[in-house]
Amino acid sequence: MSEVALNAVPSVLSTDKLNDQFIVQRASKEDLPEILAIYNQSIAGKQATANLVPVTCEERGEWFTEHLNSPTRPIYTVRARVTGAETMAPVAALPIVAWGSFSDLYARTAYHISTEISIYLHKEYHGQGLGSLLTRWMLAQAPSLGIHNIVALVFAHNQPSLGLFRKLGFVQWGYMPKVCDMQGFIADVVMLGKAVESDTDSEAL
Repeated sequence: MSEVALNAVPSVLSTDKLNDQFIVQRASKEDLPEILAIYNQSIAGKQATANLVPVTCEERGEWFTEHLNSPTRPIYTVRARVTGAETMAPVAALPIVAWGSFSDLYARTAYHISTEISIYLHKEYHGQGLGSLLTRWMLAQAPSLGIHNIVALVFAHNQPSLGLFRKLGFVQWGYMPKVCDMQGFIADVVMLGKAVESDTDSEAL
């Protein structure tokens, strides 16, 4: 694991622009309610998550804290500048409209170079290219986190997500038929993967 990755958590949250409307930064401890509100929106559609009932802050508190404290498995939030609002409003006052995370693909130590990516958008921001913007930005961050391989686990019936990841260079690494009981139908899961250039790869060139 690179020294850069081990020191990846800044003392002050820095921000990046995805474009003129969207700002991305690491999640802070105050962000969990908004993050879960977006996550819970996705449950009813049975396309983006295998959770079947909404989750609470209490249920996801440990998960959130682990990400906040990890230098290599961050959660990123995207905030939107609202049309007609004060353009100089502080970033923390802007609404969270999307979030993404890198999570352990498997808990055992040797898997530290590989991670699972997750992306969730507020329902009002679907179909506007935000998912692609955030995913591309996260792919660019991966080398500094010591990540060599990124995996996306996507329901086979979730064609928009499959299309997004394939457009960004992900290819099928596996297929798990009939692994999820979605209470109404049985879902297959596609494993898509992409190798990214690591810091050590860059230094070797």
